[in-house]
Amino acid sequence: MTGLNIGILAVQGDVLENVIATKMSLDELGMDGVVNEVKTPEQINDLDGLIIPGGESTVIGTLSLVNGSLKKIKEKIANGMPVFGICAGLILLSKKAKDRVVGEMDQPLLDFLDVKIERNAFGRQRDSFESEISMEKIGIPKFRGVFIRAPSIMEAGKDVEVLSKFNEKIIAIKQGNIIGTSFHPELTGDLSLHKYFVNLIKKKN
Repeated sequence: MTGLNIGILAVQGDVLENVIATKMSLDELGMDGVVNEVKTPEQINDLDGLIIPGGESTVIGTLSLVNGSLKKIKEKIANGMPVFGICAGLILLSKKAKDRVVGEMDQPLLDFLDVKIERNAFGRQRDSFESEISMEKIGIPKFRGVFIRAPSIMEAGKDVEVLSKFNEKIIAIKQGNIIGTSFHPELTGDLSLHKYFVNLIKKKN
């Protein structure tokens, strides 16, 4: 098998941090692979796995819709490509999203995760915080969660596996080939979640 081709959707947000964390994960796991920033449908077409990073979900969704990337991402996910949605990426992958203050949002969504998301569930930028969380179901008992304008999952369908909660709010899930987190693992220096995702891609290939 040739090396894995992993993309970080590079429209906006914590792109470089995710590139670094994913490259380090490949190295530590001793796997061959490349990690590239991707924007165009052509680049996305060649991927084995994709990370949609944190940032502003409305901006990421709208810009990706304009150049056709959203359609290509949708196609690839439907065909089984593993995807990791972080914060804004989690929102983008969901079926429904509302804002804690503004209410229902009219924004482009990929419509895969059977969840209803509340944007800014823990407050705005100034309310950012870190806390220790656990994802025992995927073998990560301790993890430092970095929450920045973080969403939470208000409702989850029967096919959605809840991986972690914080203050009774769902903050990490898995559904089929998709993982989503409210928090930012790329900002912690802990590679365990990125490694888990890289292993998920390897299993699919």
